[in-house]
Amino acid sequence: MPDAPVIADEKTVASEHRWWHRWFRTPGELHELGVVGINMRNARFLLPNNPRRLYELVDNKLRTKALAEEHGMNVAETYGVVRNPHDANRVEKFLGGNESFVIKPTRGSGGKGVLVIDGKNGANFVKPSGTELTPGDLRNHVTNILAGLFSLGGKRDYALIEYRVLPAALLTALSFQGAPDIRVVMLHGYPVMAMLRASTKESDGRSNLHQGAIGIGIDIATGITVRAIHHGKPVNRHPDLGINLIGVQIPEWDTILRMSVTCQEMTGLGYLGVDIMIDETKGPLMIEVNARPGLAIQMANGIGLMKRLEPVVEEHRRHPNADLPAKIAFSKKHFRAKLPTARI
Repeated sequence: MPDAPVIADEKTVASEHRWWHRWFRTPGELHELGVVGINMRNARFLLPNNPRRLYELVDNKLRTKALAEEHGMNVAETYGVVRNPHDANRVEKFLGGNESFVIKPTRGSGGKGVLVIDGKNGANFVKPSGTELTPGDLRNHVTNILAGLFSLGGKRDYALIEYRVLPAALLTALSFQGAPDIRVVMLHGYPVMAMLRASTKESDGRSNLHQGAIGIGIDIATGITVRAIHHGKPVNRHPDLGINLIGVQIPEWDTILRMSVTCQEMTGLGYLGVDIMIDETKGPLMIEVNARPGLAIQMANGIGLMKRLEPVVEEHRRHPNADLPAKIAFSKKHFRAKLPTARI
């Protein structure tokens, strides 16, 4: 005889309905919330505003750093660039005695191939998680970068070795053994949305959300953190550190906004993301520019990007020659954080 069907009580049904409604949305609901998906991002904002000829300026981190320095921005010091297998076998000569550093592909994306080294233990190199790598492991990683394992399109690449940012103490408290970075998304030079990406034990010192890092929404007007997500779900505290993530004032916020707008001016890209880190002694450093910024920033801020992008489109149409101060003033005035009526 088959088991009798289990009938949930009304409270359970209502609870499950709220859970489903919270995490799953119909296309109509997403449109009403202003959520931008990848197809809309590409068709309406990325392709019309980012000429293909300009991608090389940001897809190659060496060129981006050179441009930033030409425009007076601070960047992480470059220790060396490994360009061939011969030099990969002698990678330690590029370190110049530095025991903490970052190795990344010059044409990588999404945090792929980024190796953060916190120090040394004898001959071995120590990652933020405490995992040790032998000199052979380091050479193998650099060789994989050269082979294009982490690069856009799988093309052969160079390995960039640079200064490991020592984050400002306030931000160190929000991140597990890693340097948090700030992502600012721009349209026509107007900052529209920002978030802090803080590492966790799971993300191994990296700030990539897909690897388990935390996305923390930042109010454009004030630089104060307003919301946080981990694996797409809202959180108030860091899962490893237990520290509160909401209501934190990001240092030197106006400088960060100015750097972001300058990155748009120097590249000519209309739609982009700018990544910045705040060093304890060097202040804000431009890390990289992304011509295809991801969309998880909407979750971190609890608001759809369309709510910010459409006003910018209209403002840019009315004032196509607005200068840097005017663009920042507009964003601060119109994108001040509000508690969302519905969360995404």
